[in-house]
Amino acid sequence: MFSFTVDQDISIELFQQQHKEELYELIDSNREHLRQWLLWVDKRQSPKDLEPIIPIWIRNYADNNGFDAGIRYRGDLVGMIGLHYIDWKTKSTSIGYLLSEDAQGKGIITRAVSSLLNYLFEEMELNRVEIQCAVNNSKSIGIPERLGFTKEGITRDGQWLYDHYEDIVTYSLLKKDWMG
Repeated sequence: MFSFTVDQDISIELFQQQHKEELYELIDSNREHLRQWLLWVDKRQSPKDLEPIIPIWIRNYADNNGFDAGIRYRGDLVGMIGLHYIDWKTKSTSIGYLLSEDAQGKGIITRAVSSLLNYLFEEMELNRVEIQCAVNNSKSIGIPERLGFTKEGITRDGQWLYDHYEDIVTYSLLKKDWMG
């Protein structure tokens, strides 16, 4: 099982079936906060809704094709981080993340992404990492901006979110530009 220590407070842990209740509680207790930016939140109405998804996440990791994992802060599940599809021809991937409302402002996502970038560039020998955020999600945008990503552009109406479109901004970081 994938487990990754970021620092003394933060770790990243691949989700397993035994985490479904804990993951559901994270989603459910942050539903209003998360649904501002994530369409799938309302599709998770019980821990049972996570049962078919977790094996897909595990298979992606086993196939060396990304992962979805929990972020633990001082032992508590406070968020998720994931590598979306890995394109091995171009040695590129994208990172997605979410954090509980209570855990914001502690640098958790910035530290987790920074540590993950070291792993991606040094151990996995990837060349390019993208992060996409809703243009209006200033907290999410702060992560790639703090970590030295380059803003590449905006996809207008790039995401449908319940009853409106959101513009999506794409950031990228190349291995040669990483100062980690």
